[in-house]
Amino acid sequence: MRKTLINQSTENSLFPDLNFLDLERLAQVEFTSECLQHPVESALLLTDELNTGWQAASSGQQTLRIIFDQPLTVEHIILLFDEPQQSRTQEFVLLWLRDKENAYREILRQQFHFSPPNTTREIEHYEVRLQPLKALELKLIPDISGGNAYATLKRLCLA
Repeated sequence: MRKTLINQSTENSLFPDLNFLDLERLAQVEFTSECLQHPVESALLLTDELNTGWQAASSGQQTLRIIFDQPLTVEHIILLFDEPQQSRTQEFVLLWLRDKENAYREILRQQFHFSPPNTTREIEHYEVRLQPLKALELKLIPDISGGNAYATLKRLCLA
C-alpha cells in the first residue's frame, strides 16, 4: 500500500502557489494588546515554526494594523482563526489605507460562529486588488454578544 503523510501546515498546503509577503522585512505592526505567550508575530511571520498564533491580553474588541514601509500591491488575504474551547460568534472587519490618503476603506465585514468541538476553524481567502496599499487593518470583535472572549488569530498571510 502506498501512503503519504499529509502536512498539517494549513496555510501552506491550501495555497501552495502563492508567494507570501515577508511582513517582518516589509512592514511594522501596531496592535491594541497581546498575550506574552501568544505574541502578534506568531500569527504574521511565515518562519514561525510553532505558530501558536496571536491572542489579545484583554477581552473585547482588538485591532491589528500592518503598516508598510513602502506602498505595495496585495492580491490575496488569508486569515486563519482557531477556537477549540469556547462557543462564540466573532466578527471581523478588514480595512485598507491607500497611499497618500488619510481615511481607511472597508474591504469586508464578516461573522463566524465557533461551536467546539465540531466547528473550531475558520479559513478565509480573499482575492483583492489593493494598490497602492500603505496599511491593512484587522478589527476583531471576539464575541458579538459581549461575552468575555479574547481575540485570537492563528495566521494572517498576504500575497
